[in-house]
Parts: sequence; structure tokens; C-alpha cells
Amino acid sequence: MGVEKLFEAIASGNAGAVPELIEAELEAGTSPGLILKDGMISAMELVGSQFEQGEVYVPEMLIAARAMQAGLSVLKPHLIEEDIPDLGRVVIGTVQGDLHDIGKNLVAMMLEGAGFEVLDLGTDVSPVKFVEAVDDNTDIVAMSALLTTTMPQMDHVIEALTEAGLRNRLKIMIGGAPVTQVYADQIGADAFAPDAGSAARMAKQVLGVG
Repeated sequence: MGVEKLFEAIASGNAGAVPELIEAELEAGTSPGLILKDGMISAMELVGSQFEQGEVYVPEMLIAARAMQAGLSVLKPHLIEEDIPDLGRVVIGTVQGDLHDIGKNLVAMMLEGAGFEVLDLGTDVSPVKFVEAVDDNTDIVAMSALLTTTMPQMDHVIEALTEAGLRNRLKIMIGGAPVTQVYADQIGADAFAPDAGSAARMAKQVLGVG
């Protein structure tokens, strides 16, 4: 019943119970990979789906994501020992001129909760900083904007990645309140996530993983 209890604890946002439940599973001999997949990632997938369907809202998703983070801090060393691979590496940030970070933070937590390695560059990130953060293992560059005035920075980042010769091997994902699928198509992004609940699903989709 341990993994099921862990699933319920994360889905309900009971962060205090999560580390103890993971330790108990590890002591019982449950593999870290199984704990991650069935107890944690599946719980976040449920919460993301509920959010998309309007059954839960940002506060509920935030507390679930924090419970997931509490679990990852305990489980990560064991995942490294077992050599469990990440689904991919995501570089994420809020674009230059924009200081909003709640949505971006939630997307980063949902991505990490889904099994991605995430490098969060923070807010007000210039095109140059995005380019510098990309390494040989980077699969996705994810950008957030909450202001219509900062949205054009997304196009500037894509241009900078293209000039650096990096665009063709990366997937670009964008999101934020004023951002639309039409704008994503216009600037040549590979994916548009309308909300944090769908972000991990879209990331898996563009990479063909999970």
C-alpha cells in the first residue's frame, strides 16, 4: 500500500508525509524508479489533468508540486545510484523585461515532477543568457511571459538560438497568460502550453517520451 499512500499524499499536497513514505518504501525494498513513476509522477499527472479540466486550481496544484519537491529531495540520491535517466533537460526562464515568476515556477515544478531535469534561469532572462545556458544535453528551451509587451522577447530568443546554430536540435516551448497557439506558430515555437497543468504533457509530446 506504500506507493498508493505516497500517490495520495502527493496528489493531496501532504508534503509533511511524503519523505517518510518514501523512506518506508525504500526500506521495504521498493525500487526508486517504481517509487518515482507510480507513486510520484502519476500523482502529478493526475493533478495536471484535474487542473486542465477545471477540477482543481493553482493553489491545489502548487501544494501538490511542493509535496513532489519534498519527495524528490529524498529520492534523488537513490535515483542517481540506480542510474534512472531523466526524460530530458529543460532550460526555462521568464523572458527579458518580465519579472513574473509564479507561473514559470509552477511549470518548472511540474516538469521536474514529470521526470525532467530542469535548469531554471529565473526572471528577466536575456536572449544571450538563454543561449549560454544551453549545453549538449539540453532538449527544450521553455519561455514564459505574462505581459504582451515582453512577448516579442520570445522571438528574439529563438533568433539568438538560430544565430548560435542551436535551434535545429532544440524544441522551443512557450506559455504565459497573453501567449496563444497562434503566436507560437507565428514565431516558430514547437509547443504552446496554455497552463502549467499541460506543460509536462506538452514537453513529453514534443520529445516523444514518457
